Amino acid sequence: MSEIKTWAFWRAVLAELLGMMIFVFIGLSAAIGDKYNTYPDQEIKVAFAFGSAIATLVQCIGHVSGAHLNPAVTLGLLTSCQTSILRAFFYIIAQILGAMAGSAIVYGIRPEIIDSLGLNKLNDVSPGQGFTIEFLLTLQLVLCVLAVTDKRRDVGRFAPLSIGLSVGLGHLAGIRYTGCGINPARSFGPAVILKSFDDHWVYWAGPMSAAVVAALLYNFVLTSTDVTLNKKSRALLCESLSSENEFHEHVEDVKWSKEPGV
Repeated sequence: MSEIKTWAFWRAVLAELLGMMIFVFIGLSAAIGDKYNTYPDQEIKVAFAFGSAIATLVQCIGHVSGAHLNPAVTLGLLTSCQTSILRAFFYIIAQILGAMAGSAIVYGIRPEIIDSLGLNKLNDVSPGQGFTIEFLLTLQLVLCVLAVTDKRRDVGRFAPLSIGLSVGLGHLAGIRYTGCGINPARSFGPAVILKSFDDHWVYWAGPMSAAVVAALLYNFVLTSTDVTLNKKSRALLCESLSSENEFHEHVEDVKWSKEPGV
């Protein structure tokens, strides 16, 4: 429980809230710009907005909180023993609140002619198909995050671009079918403001289950490590370590990144 008593912890939580608010504001603003979706490049515009927003924010707050900006990413990093349970809990709460704030801002400033809010909904697909699409698109995103933030690989400076491209790729592939959630908080924000939760479970179950599977695949199938599961799991309960500094040193010792993105 020692980390919760530090300003660095709460600064990181605040960064997640602020970053998520900006991310949702930018993404939704792009998504509702064309009421009737008449422009052939509308999907490209939305994908570019979400992807570049993530890349920019990872660069801005990655050194503060790690710029998870996605409950699925946070869960994936938790499953990988790269963050504590306590930190993951507060990050997810902050991400949800930030998404709601960003959605509320867009709702308040949108032109009267526009009645949408970038709400994720299934388009000519069943809930089962939607779940599969959300699962696979989130799987590639979380795998990307785990790969580029792995300190056994020297790709740290390219992490923002790689993660932004992964988010953009997901949107290019999924907008037509599910609106591309791949981020439960981003899906939850507009749903709360509009009070519309039709098939909303798809946008939580798909990404969150994909995050767990991605973490297990990356850590136990795609890569190898000499660190025992028992030693890595100590990072989940940071109170078992004598201080916050020891916690971060432990994470560094087992070669896990302390500063993941998106």
